[in-house]
Amino acid sequence: MRKDRLLGGLIVVTFVGAFLVSASPAFAVKQFYDEFKEVYVNKGSLDGAAVAKAKCNICHEGKSKKDKNAYGKLLDKLLDRKKDAKNPEKIRQALAAVESEKSPSGETYGELIKEGKLP
Repeated sequence: MRKDRLLGGLIVVTFVGAFLVSASPAFAVKQFYDEFKEVYVNKGSLDGAAVAKAKCNICHEGKSKKDKNAYGKLLDKLLDRKKDAKNPEKIRQALAAVESEKSPSGETYGELIKEGKLP
């Protein structure tokens, strides 16, 4: 009886451990966010408080960070979260490239940002 409990406990611990190891967190890339702040808050016209409040939702929507908004989808086409996270120049180039793209409102992302609005 004791061996059965021990074996059962070991199986549960193994499955929980395997789940925790395999469940990689889906989150916004901090370096992308930092470069966005540098370009559009520190050297631009966006309000730092609004950007800090929006955080990941600048590019993501919903509860899962796998879900990207229209702006995030455009950046996702230009950036690889693993390869480009340590390449600030490429991140800035992607941000600049997306500025000319139209947002769902019809304005370009560059126009929105110049007006002080988040993408």
